Amino acid sequence: MTTLDAPHLIRSVLVANRGEIARRIFATCRRAGIGTVAVFSDADASSPHVAEADAAVRLPGNSPADTYLRGDLVIEAARLAGADAIHPGYGFLSENADFARAVHDAGLTWIGPPSPAIEMMGSKVESKKLMASAGVPVLAELDPDSVTEADLPVLVKASAGGGGRGMRVVRELADLAEQLEGARREAQSAFGDPTVFCERYLETGRHIEVQVMADRHGTVWAVGERECSIQRRHQKVIEEAPSPLVEATPGMRERLFEAARLAAKAIDYEGAGTVEFLADQAGEFFFLEMNTRLQVEHPVTECTTGLDLVELQLQVASGVPLDAEHPTVSGHSIEVRLYAEDPALHWQPQSGTVHHFDVPGTTTEFDVLRSPGVRLDSGVVDGSVVGVHYDPMLAKVISFAATRSQAATRLASALGRAQIHGLRTNRDLLVNVLRHPAFLAGDTDTAFFATHDLEVLSRPLASADAHRFSALAAALADAAHNREVAAVNATLPSGWRNLPSAPQSKTFSTGDREIEVRYLLGRYGLTADGFDNVTLVAATARRVVLDVAGLRRSFEVARYGDDVFVDSALGPVSLRAEPRFTDPSTVVAEGSLLAPMPGSVIRLGAEVGDSVTVGQPIVWLEAMKMEHTIKAPASGVVTELSVIAGQQVDVGTVLAVVEAAQAEGES
Repeated sequence: MTTLDAPHLIRSVLVANRGEIARRIFATCRRAGIGTVAVFSDADASSPHVAEADAAVRLPGNSPADTYLRGDLVIEAARLAGADAIHPGYGFLSENADFARAVHDAGLTWIGPPSPAIEMMGSKVESKKLMASAGVPVLAELDPDSVTEADLPVLVKASAGGGGRGMRVVRELADLAEQLEGARREAQSAFGDPTVFCERYLETGRHIEVQVMADRHGTVWAVGERECSIQRRHQKVIEEAPSPLVEATPGMRERLFEAARLAAKAIDYEGAGTVEFLADQAGEFFFLEMNTRLQVEHPVTECTTGLDLVELQLQVASGVPLDAEHPTVSGHSIEVRLYAEDPALHWQPQSGTVHHFDVPGTTTEFDVLRSPGVRLDSGVVDGSVVGVHYDPMLAKVISFAATRSQAATRLASALGRAQIHGLRTNRDLLVNVLRHPAFLAGDTDTAFFATHDLEVLSRPLASADAHRFSALAAALADAAHNREVAAVNATLPSGWRNLPSAPQSKTFSTGDREIEVRYLLGRYGLTADGFDNVTLVAATARRVVLDVAGLRRSFEVARYGDDVFVDSALGPVSLRAEPRFTDPSTVVAEGSLLAPMPGSVIRLGAEVGDSVTVGQPIVWLEAMKMEHTIKAPASGVVTELSVIAGQQVDVGTVLAVVEAAQAEGES
């Protein structure tokens, strides 16, 4: 080893990222005794990653373009804080070759691959040509202007970036132009590059990727493969290692690893990277792209190899050579991405306050699981606010066990018992998938949600009866709370009178239905309409114990304003306490189109006085880096349009009003 090749010591790392990503990298740095520096936007001023860093530097503004995508500000922040290295995390500037070059030119250590490697893989169009010449199997690229009926279905993809942004499936040639336009807008917003291309879309493909790690001395590891086939909007939701398909296909792992090593060597790669492939059920695979960074799903590889991939990144960036012997894999690990979103409403992202977040039985956080357990990598804590400027992922929950079925069972149990108060999430969907016979059989592909009915998979874990019992518990907890804070007669039951009286009545809404609870707390205990076999054992403002036909059930109750969250072994239930009397000021006109989330109006599809048909797009919103279309609820006339392009709106804002057309014969 020459003097120039000698390893150097990294003393302080600035992470050019936010949330869970920054916290994950900080955790390894702390274990290694390396200093940490955070950067933060105004929206992230109270984020946990800011509090956990040794020092933090503000990036003025909220949008990614003004903050986390400003490489010049990030480098200046490193200078200000005295950091000698920058780790980009994943997303934002992590695959920006100009930024990598600027970090190097500033005399800082770049914890990532060389900028030429990023450039070569940065264009999905050019990278496929390069991989084909290196002997890696590829799917042919299609020029959007020359797509024909015979090519359908096709997938429109952004040439720069990933994460599902700028990706659209097109099955009708007539839809291609509109989908290309939408994909270009999303790509420009997310990556600053509107370039898109098309490729043949495999309806039931398997998404298989290989983790590689390479040093500057010529060693390239194929660390292990992952399967990430269960996706929504072309973004991964559940990832696992090893792949069930690869496990069941003789010789596939060897061919995959060889293709991944060829890809890395073709561009003189260095550091952590992922070579992604699309495979069919027979085990044939095609190169999709190479992500020149750490992946969101890297924990499943860490758990099955015992390696800390961030630690290896730091070592490689310092010039330390990898061992000649490649790592081995054992056990099985599954990761789910917990999003603030509503799968049943077209994956609509949610925003607001996370009142409480806890995953019981968590073995470790941001660290490698070396024995069976559950790992939590979260970007939020109690009181965190999920805004509209960034991806709505709250956390990654990861299990590790000796077998795949054990890992799935352990993870489903941990998620089912998690207390998540404040936002609707995809938790129920994740648990339903983990328990689904097709998933447990390893029968997963990119069409999993379509094949097994998203509506069914999105159903609540709690049954209708569980909702009723939870509503009763919520009512009794509320009564106990009223007694606890009562100024006088605090020992008397809530609603007590000396003479026989009508039952107490409380109404809760859940989804699109209401549950009315009518009960009396008298000298002989609880009497509740429709709950003949229920006896009250104990009740406080936070916990209610009921005897249900001989089975004792405990319900944990938490209330935040009118929102009530009830957690029990019957399943998590979210309720809203309805007022006794309706406030007239809250009533909106029939046919009103309300903003489902805070966001920015980017386009209007109609004007006041226009006749529209049911399902016709009226307003396009941009929130959480994705476009969302607000459509006419019925055919009729636009009588009100309350917004203009570029306007910021809050959730519940009336965007437009469509007066439904009267049917013939009506007057």
